[in-house]
Formats: sequence, C-alpha cells, structure tokens
Amino acid sequence: MEFENKVVVITGGARGIGKAICEHFEKEGAKVCLIDILENDFFVGDISDKANLEAFAKKVIEKYGRVDVLVNNALPIMRGIDTCSFEEFQYALSVGVTAPFYLAKLFMDHFAEGASIINISSSRDRMSQPQTESYTAAKGGISALSHALAVSLAGKVRVNSISPGWIDTAYTVYEGPDAVQQPAGRVGNPDDIAALALFLASDKAGFITGENICVDGGMTRLMIYHGDHGWKLDT
Repeated sequence: MEFENKVVVITGGARGIGKAICEHFEKEGAKVCLIDILENDFFVGDISDKANLEAFAKKVIEKYGRVDVLVNNALPIMRGIDTCSFEEFQYALSVGVTAPFYLAKLFMDHFAEGASIINISSSRDRMSQPQTESYTAAKGGISALSHALAVSLAGKVRVNSISPGWIDTAYTVYEGPDAVQQPAGRVGNPDDIAALALFLASDKAGFITGENICVDGGMTRLMIYHGDHGWKLDT
C-alpha cells in the first residue's frame, strides 16, 4: 500500500490506459480523483473547457486539500491535414497540452512534499503515420511541456512523461507478425503503462525528473528498410 491516502488526480481516467492507472493507484491505497467526459464517480467534464478545469481543481482541493500525484492522460483527437479543421486542431491542443499546463498551474500551491506529475505522451512525439497531425502535435507538445515544467517546478514537483507505443486497451493477445515485429515480442497493454506511472510517482524514482520514457516494446529502436529481414514496402 505504497500510496495509502495519497491524493492522485487523473484526467481521462474512465477507460483505457487512464482506467488502468486509476485501478493500480487504488490498489495501492490512493484516493483517486478523476475527470473524464465519460460517466464516473468524481467529475464528468471536458478538459478543453477552462471552467471545467477550475471546477474540478476546486473540488479536489476542497475535498483533500492537497495533490500528491497528477497524471495528465486524457486523449486528444486524431485528425490529419486533409480533414482536420482549425477548430479540431485547437481542440486537440487544448486537451493534450493546454489542460495539463493549466492543471499544473491550478494545483501549484497545493502539491504535497514529494509530489509528482506524470504526463502521458506517445511514441508519436518522435515518429508519425500519415494523417495524424492533431494528435501528434499534442503529444509532441506535452513531451516538451514536461521538461519545461520539471525545470520550473524544480525542488517542489518532479515531472516526467511516458510515451506509449502500441497499447491494446482491450488486452488483446496478438500472435504472428503484429507481435513478432516488436522486439519485445508482443503488443503492449494498459498495465505496462500503469506500472511505470506508479514507479515514477514513487520515492524509488526520487532522482528522476524531466525525463521521457518510451514504452513501446522497442519499436522506435527498430531500423526498417525495404528488403531487410523480410520487410517489404508496397507502393
């Protein structure tokens, strides 16, 4: 019960990776405060809305008076340059970058000693598929925001980010090429990310701040060339 009675704030905690992070912290005794557009027991709201962020932060502080861990996990929308509108791009950045910044600012005077911020980025902060501009820009932004906050909040809050690769939120077990292509030999699942989030929030990671850790089964380290080791580009 490493996090017994610790106050853990999580955005986008009602499903997928966020839900797994909530469950892992709860198992360790934490008091979890989540915000999501989906139904949940603490706060339902869209974090692109400033008023929702302020109301959410107020509820957390009024109920607990402090924050030990802030996990910015909420998912930006993915739209590409061919179809993404100005408003959709702005919305992705609001969810993926502005909200994490503003929550850190709202909680700045209420972080407990030894507090930690963990931002969920993506391996797309360093690599891309076509037509993913809104999501990729948001994830690149939160990775950079993480080291900026780590410097600004030095001595008060440790700030790190996690960049997941292919994470199957339904815990599907893949076989064949989907699994074998990955140096780790399998597709990831939300528990892989939740486990690292707990470590980064713990005293064991007390000398780690300003870092981005890519959890992708090694895929971003795998060099791929046409004709090499069975890889083939179809044009």
